Amino acid sequence: MDIQVKWFYRIGFLLLLLIAIYMFLKIRFVWLPIVKMALIIMLPFFIGAFITYLLHPIVEKLHEKGLHRGVAVFSIYFLFFGGIGFGLYKGIPVFISQVKELAESAPILAEQYRNWIKALQSHTREWPDGLQEQINAGIIGFEKKLDALLTKIVDSMLHFLNFAFAIMIIPFIAFYMLKDFSIMKRAVWYLTPKKWRRKGTRFLRDIDDSLGSYIRGQLLVCLIIGSLSSLLFWIFHLKYPLLLGLIIGVTNVIPYFGPIIGAVPAVIIAATGSVKLVIITIVIVFGLQFLEGNILSPYIVGKSLHMHPLMIMVALTAGGEIGGIMGMIVAVPVLVVLKVSILHAKNHFIRKKVNDQAP
Repeated sequence: MDIQVKWFYRIGFLLLLLIAIYMFLKIRFVWLPIVKMALIIMLPFFIGAFITYLLHPIVEKLHEKGLHRGVAVFSIYFLFFGGIGFGLYKGIPVFISQVKELAESAPILAEQYRNWIKALQSHTREWPDGLQEQINAGIIGFEKKLDALLTKIVDSMLHFLNFAFAIMIIPFIAFYMLKDFSIMKRAVWYLTPKKWRRKGTRFLRDIDDSLGSYIRGQLLVCLIIGSLSSLLFWIFHLKYPLLLGLIIGVTNVIPYFGPIIGAVPAVIIAATGSVKLVIITIVIVFGLQFLEGNILSPYIVGKSLHMHPLMIMVALTAGGEIGGIMGMIVAVPVLVVLKVSILHAKNHFIRKKVNDQAP
C-alpha cells in the first residue's frame, strides 16, 4: 500500500511539474524579454570568463617559474589583447571592404549562377520528368540558401557593431578576472554548500581535464588554418581572401564536417573565375586539412576527448539540427560535459547504493 501511495505521489508531482512548465511557456511573452536583456548584459562577462579560462593556465605556469603574478597577467594580457587589437585594426577595414564588395557583386554572381543553371537544365532536359523536377527543386533551394547566407553575414556584421560598447569592456573584465582569479575561486568555494564542495571540485577538474586542452588547442589550430587559408587565397588571387579564410578558420572547429562546410564558399567564389582557380582552391583546402589532421592536431590538440568518432558524429548531427552551424560548433563541448556529468552521476548513485546496503 505504501508503494502505491508513493507512486501516486510521484505521478501527481510529475503532472504538476508538466502543468507548471506548460504555464511557464505560455507566459513567455512576460519573461522572455527580461531573459534576453539579462543575456545581453551578461554576455561580456561570459566572454571575459571564457578568455580568462583560456589564459589562466599560461599565467599560472609563468607564476610557478618565478615571475610575479601581476607581471605574468600583464604580459599575457598585453600579448593576447594586443595581438587581437592589432589584427582587428588591420583586418576590420579589409574585412568590411570585402563584405561590401561581395554584397555589390552579388547581382553579377547571381546572374552568372543563373547562366550555369540554364546550361545545366539544357543538358538535363532529356532526363525523366521526376528527376528533372528534383534537380530544379534542388537548384532553387540552393539559391535560396545562398541568398540567406549572404543576408545573414551582413546582418551579423551590423549586429556586431551594435554591441561595440559591450565588446570594448571585455578586455577590462578579463584583466580583473585574471588578476583576482584566486579571490574569485575562494568566493565560489565559500558560497558553495559544504556537502557539494569536494564533488563539485572533482567534477570541474574532470571537465577541465577532458575539455580544456581540446578547446585551447582547437582554437590555436583554427587560427593557424584560417591565417594560412587567407594567405594562400591572397597569393593565388582568389577574391575575398580574408573573408573566406575566416569562414574556413571558424568552421574548422567542427570535426569531420567543418572542412567541407568551409570549402563550399571558397569553391563557389573560385568558380566565378576559372576552372584552374577552382582546382587550386580545392588543393589548398585539402592540403591544409592534411596538414591539420596529420601534423597540427596530433601535436597541438592531441587525443584529449577520448570519445568514439560515432558519438561525435551523432552530437554534430544533433547540433546541426538544433542550432545550425553554431550548434555544430558547440556540439562537442556539450557532449564532453554530458559525458562527465553522466559518469559522475553514475558514481554518485553507485556510492549511495553501497552506503545504503552497508550494515
